[in-house]
Amino acid sequence: MSFFAILIALLLEQARPLSADNPVQRALRAWARWLRRSLDAGQTSYGWLIWALAAVTPALLAALLYWGLAYFSALLALGWLVAVLYVTLGLRQFSHQLSDVRQALEAGDEDSARQRFSRWLRVEPSSLAPASLLRRVIAHAVLTAHRQVFGVLVAFVLFWMLGLGPAGALFYCQAQFLAHNWRARPDGTPSAALQHAAARAWVWVDWLPARLTALAFAVVGNFEEAAASCRGDTDRYAADGDGVVLAASSGALNVGLSTRDAAAQRGEDVDGMRRAEPQLAHLGGVLALVWRAVVLWMLLLALLTLAQMLA
Repeated sequence: MSFFAILIALLLEQARPLSADNPVQRALRAWARWLRRSLDAGQTSYGWLIWALAAVTPALLAALLYWGLAYFSALLALGWLVAVLYVTLGLRQFSHQLSDVRQALEAGDEDSARQRFSRWLRVEPSSLAPASLLRRVIAHAVLTAHRQVFGVLVAFVLFWMLGLGPAGALFYCQAQFLAHNWRARPDGTPSAALQHAAARAWVWVDWLPARLTALAFAVVGNFEEAAASCRGDTDRYAADGDGVVLAASSGALNVGLSTRDAAAQRGEDVDGMRRAEPQLAHLGGVLALVWRAVVLWMLLLALLTLAQMLA
């Protein structure tokens, strides 16, 4: 059932993509915002309690509804799986935003490309240095593909195998949102305890999805370079799931994606592997890499579904 749910959700998402600010996502964010404002007392135990309520409650409700629907009809349960995946997957959002930036760069309009990329990042265009624009676009694209597509799929499949229906997709998306939203603000919120809980929990939640995404990129890209990059080149990146994905992507595409790669291209003495300078053609390579990885995932799920049907 998971294979058909993912396939239908991907087709629906390609035909009628939802925005990142859809009603379901707004409701989940409003829930997390209400918990933070109502319960954040600054204590460590409260930080973990608030995070658990914000991340686990929606996932638990999704699992309960799945069990209830499955009791009456398998088709209703399948429809619920598709609905949750439809609002949590962001393959079309990712490809559309990357294509917008790519078109502007291909037209030679760097100012427009910077404007479009800043809207994607939700930052001011002035904060984007011209020299690092293409590198940042590629790095953000592979990380977005991981967070909006492959990480969601991994969490969905793992939780579904445990009998929890679509809970994994909601849990992963909410944990990601909390990790990136519950950071220090000028007004002093959220508390340090809540920031620590959200950041630490995200490291645990994303540990396996990040490594499976990196493996998929390696398999459909340059496997030897990706494996070598993950083994000996990870010091260029953050020591978390994002760093693993960036290291694998750098090798799979054979392109430098870190600030140390930029320093190496300027002739500075930097230890480790040297990757090619990012080129406009690499943007097409990112799209191709992501689509090949999606096809790989679907083939593996199809084989698992066939094996279950024949067992």
